[in-house]
Amino acid sequence: MTTTRPGGARIDLEIGGMTCASCAARIEKRLNRLEGVTATVNYATEKAVVDAPAGFDAATLIDEVEKAGYTASVPRPPAPAAAAAAEAEGEDPEVRGLRQRLIGAIVLSVPVIVLSMVPALQFTYWQWASLALAAPVVVWAAWPLHRAAWINLRHAAATMDTLVSMGVSAAFLWSLYALFLGHAGLPGMTHGFQWISTPGEASDALYLEVAAGVTMFVLAGRYIELRSKRRAGAALRALLDLGAKDAAVLRPGTGGERVEARVPIADLRVGDEFVVRPGEKIATDGIVVSGSSAVDASTMTGESVPVEVEPGDAVAGATVNAGGLLVVRATRVGADTQLAQMARLVEEAQSGKAAAQRLADRIAGVFVPIVLVIAIATLVAWLALGFPVESAFTAAVAVLIIACPCALGLATPIALLVGTGRGAQLGILIKGPEVLESTRRVDTIVLDKTGTVTTGRMTLLDVIPVPAGDRAELLRLAGALEAGSEHPIARAIASAAAEAAPLPEVESFSSTPGLGVAGLVDGRAVVAGRAALLREWGIPVGGALLARAADAEATGRTVVFAAWDGQARGLLIVSDRVKPSSPEAVAQLRALGLEPVLLTGDHRAAAEQIGAEVGIERIVAEVLPAGKVEAIRALQAEGRVVAMVGDGVNDAAALAQADLGLAMGTGTDAAIEASDITLVRGDLRSAADAISLSRRTLGAIKGNLFWAFAYNVAAIPLAALGLLNPMIAGAAMAFSSLFVVGNSLRLRRFRGSVTTIPQSQEGPGR
Repeated sequence: MTTTRPGGARIDLEIGGMTCASCAARIEKRLNRLEGVTATVNYATEKAVVDAPAGFDAATLIDEVEKAGYTASVPRPPAPAAAAAAEAEGEDPEVRGLRQRLIGAIVLSVPVIVLSMVPALQFTYWQWASLALAAPVVVWAAWPLHRAAWINLRHAAATMDTLVSMGVSAAFLWSLYALFLGHAGLPGMTHGFQWISTPGEASDALYLEVAAGVTMFVLAGRYIELRSKRRAGAALRALLDLGAKDAAVLRPGTGGERVEARVPIADLRVGDEFVVRPGEKIATDGIVVSGSSAVDASTMTGESVPVEVEPGDAVAGATVNAGGLLVVRATRVGADTQLAQMARLVEEAQSGKAAAQRLADRIAGVFVPIVLVIAIATLVAWLALGFPVESAFTAAVAVLIIACPCALGLATPIALLVGTGRGAQLGILIKGPEVLESTRRVDTIVLDKTGTVTTGRMTLLDVIPVPAGDRAELLRLAGALEAGSEHPIARAIASAAAEAAPLPEVESFSSTPGLGVAGLVDGRAVVAGRAALLREWGIPVGGALLARAADAEATGRTVVFAAWDGQARGLLIVSDRVKPSSPEAVAQLRALGLEPVLLTGDHRAAAEQIGAEVGIERIVAEVLPAGKVEAIRALQAEGRVVAMVGDGVNDAAALAQADLGLAMGTGTDAAIEASDITLVRGDLRSAADAISLSRRTLGAIKGNLFWAFAYNVAAIPLAALGLLNPMIAGAAMAFSSLFVVGNSLRLRRFRGSVTTIPQSQEGPGR
């Protein structure tokens, strides 16, 4: 996809064939050699973003990527909603192919490993059965590893794929030599365990279990990693799905009058006028031409209080008309709408986020060449000292086998499986190993207010009658009247009133958009709404009530005046409510060394009140979605590593921009898909549990990697000196794998602070 910019163009490419972050770096370096080109290649999203001169041919970029040994293509334009949904249901061919190789490797490798490591099970000609089982694993299942190693070799680079391919190939080829040219293929041959490689006996050694087992473990890790990467574009799909699919456009009729015509959203043009009925989504950004209503803009701004609109007011696409009939004139359509801009924010934040390069790859980049040098030096040294070729080759193979990263292949996926499995039991969903490294470095956590720290629902907080007034009667009459309105504030009052007592019928109900409602309740003329509505009815509002209302509004609450029989009777105060567990959650986050920051689209007074309740001093208020992204970037510019917790569509771009994104599972799909961790429960304490569990999982992975390499480093000198039989090397690698598994299983004992949640404390939608 090419986007024209002042003085140049942006070209997006989809890259295929990358197996590690060094592949992305290699492609990026090659593209940046082209004159006038600045490229960024993201391994996690498998995309390249290229700034090039105007008119630059994308085919030149694709050709350059293919010369580096990878594939590239221009992304297809977004599919229609139905086609996109059908495509999403299909499985990625690369994921399916890798899963098939993994299943085949498991089925064939397990018998080989069991036969090789348990002498009592070694029947006559068991070695030939093992060869028949191991050969498809080494040739077919491990083919992606061999191919990646070959690409690396062509570019004078070495990664984990190089070591795996060489180790698997050396073990398999030596086994073939031992079977066909040595004594390992004779009837009755069994595996013997000897610590020292004895000249003349090495030809009996088989390493088929090493070749098959390493392949199986590495494919398991690769499969988990690939599946997590394939979720990268889901946030954009979730955002775009929020928009309306069609619009009721007003077109000139045959008689000169205007008639409604339903048209697809793609056919909507700037200047078109369309009708929006109560409960419908506004099709695109525009200006209200006629009608008045309350618009629920929480999906775009995070503001929990609906916005009253009237002719001349601007409205955004994908927001919901909660009240009367509106006619809107389109001012922006397609890629220019606020929703589309939010989608671009998510895409740019994802593209700009550096992929966490796996620690194993970083170490293997140095480790592999060293091992190769040691293996060659061992072979040369033994030959120079006059030992037989067989003995020299055995020692060299032992070096390769002991360095073969069997435990390295397990280190990340096993810890990840155990850690994420335990997290799932606690309502914490970690999307992949690349997420974990960020949790160790995070020092600041930004909390969205609405739906994260608070419930996200309008709630009746207080009923204040005039002096000597009846509180219950005020709630009953006002609640009965508000029950006739669909406004979210009215629903909060009506719901609270209905819980307290049965509500009477309302007659002659009328609504004044933006002001309130009126009607007859029990024969009384009742009015509820703003003070201005009471004045229109000629009802005076006393100074004491106005002062109480001003105090409530100064703390971010919404005030509804109620009157009947020509007199003001009191106030009803409505607001979003803090979740009972939020103060404890903030304290737990501080205990983890994180500084909390409250971020919201609400006005400052409301935000400061919420901050005081939960114990947060730093407040960033009155920000739109783009402002939330800028707030995250500002913190990052201070040198902070930022985590973000949110639940709304308006949080999606900020979640993607943050170093670590955590989404409440009670929130929107867009927020969840843009995040790194999903908190299934609507309890903010889960955020502290998620970070703590992630850090422990990362610690287990690093511990696994350390000991996996420690086995190699300790045993390589023994192997080079001929003091370690290659079979023992294989056994040592198996033991290191068992150690890695045992260390990872300790994560099952992790206990979070949220074990059970009372129904009253659950968030919206629970």
